[in-house]
Amino acid sequence: MSNEFEMQSNFIYNMILNDVKEGKHGGRVHTRFPPEPNGYLHIGHVKAALLNYNLARAFDGQFNLRFDDTNPVKEEEEFVDSIMEDLRWLGIEWEDRLFFSSDSFETKYEFAKRLVEAGRAYVCDLNTEQIREYRGTLTEPGEESPYRDRSIEESLDLFQRMRQGEFSNGARVLRAKIDMSSGNLNMRDPVIYRILHADHHRTGDKWCIYPMYDFDHPFTDALEGITHSLCSIEYSDHRPLYDWVVDNALDLMPEIMKCRSEQTEFARLNITHMVLSKRKLRRLVEEGHVQGWDDPRMPTVAGLRRRGFTAKAICDFQERVGVARSDSVVDLAMLTFCIRNDLESKAPRRMVVLDPLKLVITNWPEDKTEMVELDNIPGDATAGTRKVPFGRQIYIEQEDFMEDPPKKFYRLAPGREVRLMRAYAVTCEEVIKDPDGNVIELRCTYDPKTQSGNDTSGRKIRGTLHWVAARNAARIDVRLYDNLFLEEDPEGEDDGDFTGALNPDSLRVLTNVPAEPAITDVAEGGRLQFMRKGYFYVDPHDKDKDRLTFNRIAALKDTWAKIKKRK
Repeated sequence: MSNEFEMQSNFIYNMILNDVKEGKHGGRVHTRFPPEPNGYLHIGHVKAALLNYNLARAFDGQFNLRFDDTNPVKEEEEFVDSIMEDLRWLGIEWEDRLFFSSDSFETKYEFAKRLVEAGRAYVCDLNTEQIREYRGTLTEPGEESPYRDRSIEESLDLFQRMRQGEFSNGARVLRAKIDMSSGNLNMRDPVIYRILHADHHRTGDKWCIYPMYDFDHPFTDALEGITHSLCSIEYSDHRPLYDWVVDNALDLMPEIMKCRSEQTEFARLNITHMVLSKRKLRRLVEEGHVQGWDDPRMPTVAGLRRRGFTAKAICDFQERVGVARSDSVVDLAMLTFCIRNDLESKAPRRMVVLDPLKLVITNWPEDKTEMVELDNIPGDATAGTRKVPFGRQIYIEQEDFMEDPPKKFYRLAPGREVRLMRAYAVTCEEVIKDPDGNVIELRCTYDPKTQSGNDTSGRKIRGTLHWVAARNAARIDVRLYDNLFLEEDPEGEDDGDFTGALNPDSLRVLTNVPAEPAITDVAEGGRLQFMRKGYFYVDPHDKDKDRLTFNRIAALKDTWAKIKKRK
């Protein structure tokens, strides 16, 4: 076992540790991550990818990336490319072990023929609905297909003709001959090949029959020498079929099988206010509820990366979630905690006013500009400082002023005094309103004795506000993201349309937002903390625009609890 990488102990780690000690599989550990290229990678997939990769690292083993590309109708090269990009960004490496299930279609076809020759598979003419009816229920055994006793010669001939394209989609299937009275429905003569006249993203029109996932997956594991096949808990009922395929492969094709792969299940990742069903995510994209698979509101790795999440934060989140046997739901607040925890000590601070209210310091000279010094990262001397201009007209946040404030409101109000961050204390003397009664300007006076770092006033000033000087302000655009779903469990809406739980306010776009001039110093793709407002990221998709566009990664504090559930 490697001393260079250690991972958190869990039940799968302990199982593999025992296997290695006992010399199982010759002491080898070989894992794989087998995504289907029919959508973008999401944060639920990351759990499986990191678990498989880190287990291989912990035991000096090998790790494969294998695309289970057995359904050409939904698979695209775009998804292959995006998944590889996401995995590399997360720090996952597979060296030269990149595989596709389609690489071994010919071998799987030969295996299927051998199953027929051994009397363990047959061609069935029942349609999908009839197969379902014959299958039985959880309490009643299934009924054998009238084609189950078809001769081996006839099934072989029909299977070859299926491959040659003689039959239409759904006209015939190849089924494993197992046990129609089994208590496990997956063992009641499952379909292992179907006819599908569709171009494949890698093999083109070479094939018109394709193996089913439950047949293809275990065979490919054994073919690649995967010692530990790890999957989420919903596949536990499929394990007997997994074992049946592997055992038959070892029996009928021992010359190419590398090991007896074994399946182990773990709990899938569920997060509040998210859907992690690829089918539902595809609907969100195709129906225009979001702006693509990499929309920053999506739980895809591409979306989280574009929003500004770091690979370190996502990996930290997965480690905190851990690996268990039973499903549970993780609060989204844990994910936002991880990104704040990562950025707190490394994200430079900048002053930005998202909802500006004009403040005029009436006793400040018209043309005077004074530079004040602020730390880039408080408490970190190595991060340096910056100079920020201060003048007669500034902007503060609308929420930092109230005409009739409640108790414990320590911001600005008529007659009240607050400190402007690293500058002076000001007192509100007059409130200017528009004809509709909206506050549009505050007129204040400042006390020169209250200069930050040189305060000789002797007064204790409780409130401190961030600000931006109007004359020197840079202008940026800002996207404020919130939960895509109002419900904590949008996945649970099986009796209705889950899109009814979408949050209509999940995106708010602000334009021409005033910011301190140093905002433009951020490197492309850089992350900042807007003081008192949260963490923000320069959207890489908008790098060619005239103004920088920032995506809010996370607020400084969780606000999820404030969202009311949809009634």
